[in-house]
Amino acid sequence: MNTFSTHVLDTMHGRPAAGMTVMLSGPEGEIGRGRTNADGRCPELAKTQLAAGRYALRFAVAEYFRGLRVALPDPPFLDEVTVDFGVAAGGGHYHVPLLVSPFAYSTYRGS
Repeated sequence: MNTFSTHVLDTMHGRPAAGMTVMLSGPEGEIGRGRTNADGRCPELAKTQLAAGRYALRFAVAEYFRGLRVALPDPPFLDEVTVDFGVAAGGGHYHVPLLVSPFAYSTYRGS
C-alpha cells in the first residue's frame, strides 16, 4: 500500500488555504473528505493508505473563496478543482498539493 497526503496554498493571499473542503475518491467511490486546517493540510485524509489505481481529489475552491468574501463571477471560473492521479504499486508516498487562486491552479507530486 501507498500513503497519501495533500496540502492547499492560497496564492491570492499568500498563505495556506484553511477551511477548504477536500474529497478523495477512488475506484470504489468516495474514500474520505475533510477540511484543511490552519496549515492548509487535511488531517482527515493524511496518511490514507492507497492501493494501486486511479484516484481523484476534489477541492471546493469557489466555496473557499466565497467564505473569504472574495467577489467571484456567477458562475465562478473555478468552482471545484479535480485532480485525477494514478498510484503505482510500490509507489511509496503520494503528496498531492494544490496551489490555487480564483482564476488559476497548479499541482504536482510532492514529497
